[in-house]
Amino acid sequence: MLLLLAALCVSACHRSMDAVAFHDDGYPPKLSDWHVVEARDGVLQLNEGVVPYELNTPLFTDYAHKLRTIWMPKGVAATYSATDTFDFPVGTIISKTFFYPLPKGEARNATDIARTYDTSRDFAGQGLNLAHVHLVETRLLVRRKEGWVAIPYVWNADQTEAVLARTGDVQALTLVGDDGTRENFNYVVPDQSQCASCHARDWTTRAIQPIGPKARHLNRDYRYADGDENELEHLVRVGYLSGAPAPADAPRNANWLDQHASLDARARAYLDINCGHCHNPKGAANTTGLTLDIATAEDRHIGICKPPTAAGQGTGDHLFDIVPGHPDDSIIPYRLGSAVPGTMMPELGRSTVHQEGLALIKAWIASLPGQCVVLH
Repeated sequence: MLLLLAALCVSACHRSMDAVAFHDDGYPPKLSDWHVVEARDGVLQLNEGVVPYELNTPLFTDYAHKLRTIWMPKGVAATYSATDTFDFPVGTIISKTFFYPLPKGEARNATDIARTYDTSRDFAGQGLNLAHVHLVETRLLVRRKEGWVAIPYVWNADQTEAVLARTGDVQALTLVGDDGTRENFNYVVPDQSQCASCHARDWTTRAIQPIGPKARHLNRDYRYADGDENELEHLVRVGYLSGAPAPADAPRNANWLDQHASLDARARAYLDINCGHCHNPKGAANTTGLTLDIATAEDRHIGICKPPTAAGQGTGDHLFDIVPGHPDDSIIPYRLGSAVPGTMMPELGRSTVHQEGLALIKAWIASLPGQCVVLH
C-alpha cells in the first residue's frame, strides 16, 4: 500500500513538473533547469520519461548510493551493443545522483552519513525520500551534436537545489557504520575536466562516453514503480533501446555481493567496473600493459606474474601486479588498500578504502593457482 501511494504521489507530481529541457549548448546554472530530477515536496522526483536503472556491480565512490537515470527525446532510441556502451542518440540525458542514507537513530546534521549497504530506504524506483537521505551531487552526461558533455551539480545545504560546480567541490563528511564506528573523510566532487580521466574510453581522442550503460551491467532486474522487470527488457519496452536480444542471450556481469556467484565472477565484475574503463587497450592506463576489463584472459595481461611498468611508489616494493595465492605480495590489492595520492587506485573518485571490495580481491588472488618466478 505504501509503495502504491508513493507511486501515485510521484505520478501526480509528474503532471505538474515542467517537461524535460534539453540544452544543446552552454551550462545551465541549476540542475532544475533540466527538469530531469527535482527536489519537490520532500522527494527527489523523476520526471515523466526519466527511467531509473542500476548496475549489477557498481563503481565504488566512498560508500555513496547512486540514483541513475536515462532520458531520451521521443522517437529515438539507443542502439544495442553486446560489448560496448550503447550508441545513444543526440538529446540523451544521463544523470547520476550521489547520496547517502542518514544514520539510523540520529538527528540530521551537516556531516553525518551512513556507511551501509542497506538500500531499503532509498526508494529509487519512485524517487528518493529526502527525509531519509543526504544528497551530495548530481552529474549529468549530455549527448550533444559534438559528443558527450559532462556537467556536475552540487546540492545545497537545504537539499532543495543543486548548483553548477564546474570547478568541483570538497565536503568534509563522516561515515557512520551500522556498528556505530565513525570515519571522517573529504568527499571530492571532480571538476569538469577530470571527467575524461574515467570517461574517455579512447585516450587518443579523449572524447568521453558513459561507462555504466552496457549490456553486461544492465542485464538485471530493477524494482520500478510498476513492478520488477529486467532493465534491458524495460528499456526496449519504453522505446529507449533497439536491437537487444532476450536477457538470457545477453552478457551479464555478476553482482559482487552475490554469494551464490563464483568468487572469480564477482572479482572480475568488480575489477571491470572499477578499473576496466582505464585499464584497457585504449584507456588512460593503456601504457601499463595491465588490462582489467571483463574480456581479458586470466594471464599476464590481467596482471598475473606481471611486473609493473610505471607504478612508481604504487608498487609498495612488490614485484608483480598479482602473485597467485599471495594477495599481500601483490600490487593491485596494495593500491586498492591505500588512500594516499600517488599510490591509491583508482586515482580519482574516492577518498576512503573500500574494505569489502579489497577483501573480495584479496580472496580471489588467494584462490588463484600458480607461482611467479623471479629472474635474477
